Amino acid sequence: MSQFQFVNRHVGPRKEEADTMLKKLGVSSLDELIVQAVPDSIRMDRPLNLTDGMTEDVFLKHIWKLASKNKVLKTYIGMGYYGTLTPSVIIRNVLENPVWYTSYTPYQAEISQGRLEALLNFQTMITELTAMDIANASLLDEATAMAEAMIMMYNTRSRSQVKANINTCLADEAIWPQTRAVIETRALGLGIDLEFVASDQMVFDRDRHFGLILQYPDGAGRVSDYAVLVKQVHEAEGKVAVATDLLALTILTPPGEWGADIVVGSSQRMGVPMAYGGPHAAFFATREELKRFIPGRIIGITKDVNGNRALRMALQTREQHIKREKATSNICTAQALLATMAGFYAVYHGPGGLSDIATRVHNYTCVLSVGLEQLGLKRLNSTFFDTLHYRLPKGPSTEKLRSMALARDINLLYSGVSEFGISLDETTSEADLTDLLLLVAECIGADVPELNLQAPCQLPEQLKRTSGFMKQEVFHKYRSETEMMRYVKRLERKDMSLAHSMISLGSCTMKLNAASEMFAISWPEFAGLHPFAPLDQARGYHEMMVELRADLAEITGLADVSLQPNSGASGEYSGLMVIRAWHESRGEGHRDIALIPASAHGTNPASAVMAGLKVVVVKCDARGNIDLVDMREKAEAHKDHLACIMVTYPSTHGVFEASIQELCQVIHDNGGQVYMDGANMNAQVGLTSPGIIGADVCHLNLHKTFAIPHGGGGPGVGPIAVAAHLVDFLPGHPVIDNKRPAMFTVSAAPWGSAGVLPITYGYIKMMGGEGLTYATKMAILNANYLASELKADYGVLYDGERGRVAHELILDCRHLKTSSGISELDIAKRLMDYGFHAPTLSFPVHGTLMVEPTESESLSELDRFVEAMRSIRREIAEVESGAADKTDNVLKNAPHPEQVVSADIWNHLYGREKAAFPLPWVRENKFWLTVGRVDDAYGDRNLVCTCDPIESYQ
Repeated sequence: MSQFQFVNRHVGPRKEEADTMLKKLGVSSLDELIVQAVPDSIRMDRPLNLTDGMTEDVFLKHIWKLASKNKVLKTYIGMGYYGTLTPSVIIRNVLENPVWYTSYTPYQAEISQGRLEALLNFQTMITELTAMDIANASLLDEATAMAEAMIMMYNTRSRSQVKANINTCLADEAIWPQTRAVIETRALGLGIDLEFVASDQMVFDRDRHFGLILQYPDGAGRVSDYAVLVKQVHEAEGKVAVATDLLALTILTPPGEWGADIVVGSSQRMGVPMAYGGPHAAFFATREELKRFIPGRIIGITKDVNGNRALRMALQTREQHIKREKATSNICTAQALLATMAGFYAVYHGPGGLSDIATRVHNYTCVLSVGLEQLGLKRLNSTFFDTLHYRLPKGPSTEKLRSMALARDINLLYSGVSEFGISLDETTSEADLTDLLLLVAECIGADVPELNLQAPCQLPEQLKRTSGFMKQEVFHKYRSETEMMRYVKRLERKDMSLAHSMISLGSCTMKLNAASEMFAISWPEFAGLHPFAPLDQARGYHEMMVELRADLAEITGLADVSLQPNSGASGEYSGLMVIRAWHESRGEGHRDIALIPASAHGTNPASAVMAGLKVVVVKCDARGNIDLVDMREKAEAHKDHLACIMVTYPSTHGVFEASIQELCQVIHDNGGQVYMDGANMNAQVGLTSPGIIGADVCHLNLHKTFAIPHGGGGPGVGPIAVAAHLVDFLPGHPVIDNKRPAMFTVSAAPWGSAGVLPITYGYIKMMGGEGLTYATKMAILNANYLASELKADYGVLYDGERGRVAHELILDCRHLKTSSGISELDIAKRLMDYGFHAPTLSFPVHGTLMVEPTESESLSELDRFVEAMRSIRREIAEVESGAADKTDNVLKNAPHPEQVVSADIWNHLYGREKAAFPLPWVRENKFWLTVGRVDDAYGDRNLVCTCDPIESYQ
């Protein structure tokens, strides 16, 4: 391979290093290792039919050519997506900074204090603006957040409501159409009925309704007083969920002050580009008494072992890997990077700055309203914040207006033959108002009125916000770019990311997120498009997405791909809904049994329940493989009702199971479909495929296998690939035709988080078919090298029939706890002192560490990890032999933060150097922690999920 090929930048080990590793494994070639690791029956007999890999220079020219085919107009469509001005200090120091975009979900709190603080800022902003008690650290988008709110209201019905089988949710017909489509989809599998009524005609019936869904301002732009209606709902034992606009809430009475139980929405207009639909951080806020039911992640304040303030993810017992089919949500991925950006936007502007922006937007809307009414137009919404709806006079049509607007590079919202809407935003200028008045005046043949910049406010007095918000110090300190830059840097230094060292998390595939893949996402041609803009304005996007779908179909061996699901869990749910729809089309809607192996990811059973399926667990054998006898018995016992099996391949235990094709055949013979969880696709690409194996549908984690960065816990993208017979059942969309006949929708935007698709597109185009296959082989080599090097010290729990693991391995630590009292948690925390993020802890087997090195890590980095793990094993041996104390040792006290190591007093039985610099190379690039081991239990007992009030600083 030429040294200029991208694959040589992406893959870590050099050829001579790979040869050394292969020699240690006792094989003569990489292909010989693959023969031992991947069963003969499922290996591809041809290369991937993809284009040759582009060089980075050629790709950047190619992606720019695509970008130039997108046309970014001045857009006033609204509908939940708005122009915004992202501060350059945030673009430069967060969005384009690998420390922020390559970090993982903060499951290990001690090395995540920076992003945890940024997310705490986000939560605090949400609770303050909504006037609610508690908020989570983001959800996927506004529509799915409302779906979660509907489900939460359903799950928290009173005993009498449950006994009476009250299952109808009342909803305002003026919510966004994309939100309506998503909640209708999510209601299908849960037995929830939806009733849509105009808000001014609503009657909440305690004998029929359990909840009410409102939008504020609503889809028609109106700002209404819902206080009386909400009181009636509460008197009838119902709950109220409200979708709202954060910017509007700086000058509108927040829902928390008029009684809302749940408040959701998108933080997109807080400095996050529209990006043709996402990714954007949704928010979810609720009352204190409902905190234990909140979906997703919550950041809380706790303390470390030294009594110092620390942050961590709170209430983690709701995670799906614990509750499985009893989980109330399948949410796994958040939108942490985007929530971080929105939080920093709030920090930079502060409450005064946000209020000024909102006031300016509203004032400009009032100015435009006066001008349009001087033209004789009739406004359809009597109240408004930023959106106006009008009916044209007799004569001109919306088609004429549309044509004239496009000629002026303007997008408006059109409805029917005579109605149109205009939504203003932070980017609107006085010149834009003049252009809009000129456009409409010319369309109807009228003179252009002068702008009246003193137009009166149009908000109802009773809905003007009078309460203060965001009084915490963090929202008042960082107004200059210098101070903001330093604050971001201060948080950055508290976080470990791929910029520091290998992150060996099993099942998470923390590979290189190359700079050349990332460039395009912040270009205005990709970042500036509204998701509901006319399709011909997004030609570059669609050319890219058509190619990307075709490439992913080729890689999976399946027929077609939907890009709509915007997380892996969303992909799981979408795939199951496709299977459900297919069964129903054949008159077999009664098929409702999902077989799920005991080793499956926890989101699998949660997704199955959400799709209306009943979970039947299949046993695993002593080697960690699916028990075929048990699987066959259960498939045959439920053959009349079998919907599918959900299987991860290679298995969650990191092994290529040779019996996978037999498993698929048994399911098909009994009338079911095979859903493959694509979490471990990094071991398949170019070597085998879901299609070869026999799967009917699979989801792909683009944030794992296909190089989209994890961003501290999101964005994620989880498209699904399906066999030919399922193509017609892929998700559709009610607003923009995404060429799908299906009647269900899983994300707010037609193509999900389209804004990050250029990353995966770049990865595939620069790697090419040969490069992708080579990367898979190297991922398997790196994993087997670590297994070989660490097996003697720890033991590798599972391997395949020929003694090889796939792309990840499970280190067994259970015997060490028996011999020394040292647990896998202690090992994980001690690794931080060596400068490493811990492997996946106690999943899928308690007492173990699951390691996935990926193909991007060099031999020197693998050897550093091996040396660290061996050094830790020697430290454990010191405890076993009595040379180190059972309780006061470097493992039980790990990690050792900077302030402890540098303190005047040192009360441990071992030295400071042993604690902080256990190996010579640690000193060369020491990652200093800012907190000691975090007290999780204290944080849950004393749940605090917002920044400290300003009084605490005085």
